[in-house]
Amino acid sequence: MTVGDDQATLSLPPPRYLRWEIFAVFAVSLGASGLNALLDLINDLLAKQSLNSQQALLVGSLSANHWFDLVLQLVSIAEALTPVVLVLYLMARSGEPPSVMGLDGSQPGKDALRGAIIAAVIGGAGLGLYITAFKLGASLNIVPESLPAVWWRIPVLLLSAAHDGILEEILVIGYLLRRLDQLGWTPWKAILAAAILRGSYHLYQGFGAFCGNAVMGIIFGILYRRWGRVTPLIIAHFLIDAVTFVGYVALAGKVSWLP
Repeated sequence: MTVGDDQATLSLPPPRYLRWEIFAVFAVSLGASGLNALLDLINDLLAKQSLNSQQALLVGSLSANHWFDLVLQLVSIAEALTPVVLVLYLMARSGEPPSVMGLDGSQPGKDALRGAIIAAVIGGAGLGLYITAFKLGASLNIVPESLPAVWWRIPVLLLSAAHDGILEEILVIGYLLRRLDQLGWTPWKAILAAAILRGSYHLYQGFGAFCGNAVMGIIFGILYRRWGRVTPLIIAHFLIDAVTFVGYVALAGKVSWLP
């Protein structure tokens, strides 16, 4: 999806301010996460242990008190979504509603079907890539969750999965690709830049996670260009992470192929 006739109706700032806007958005969100993930990986490489003998925990307990842990989990998820609010505000200020990136409920059935198909294909391939990378020593042992076995465990994991899909797809696909279009980037250059960014904030999980998520970013970028909709990508990302979290709860310690 490229910038077309709607450009004339927008009140975009000059290009130099658009560049500063992009920098500011990612400096307080996924760009900072990418830098921290790189530093985490360097620290892991400097350790005396191999990567596959170290762990990367995705969702862990935040308090020994189960009720306060729930509060902290919900607050953490809400706070982590504030960059989405910032992006939607910046776009609204320029005259761009969420629908310009296909973030709406106009095609619920089609979006859900597309999201489910993408999740099935990428989720299966991603699991295979992770197991291969782990056995080759290029990935840490990724532990999806270590929450206590209480009633809110699954709901919090599902909310965490929703957070991942909403944050990453709105920022890295819907917002970033649109802004790079407006700066005159070629479609493939923009897709590759967004894919590398996506891979960077997964580096704390190892080289396999970087490669896998970068490839996922390229696929998502191509599909977004084709459909002009970020909603099915959010659904797909949510389903991938939800199956990962809930599947780990169900299978950890019960199957031999899971590290």
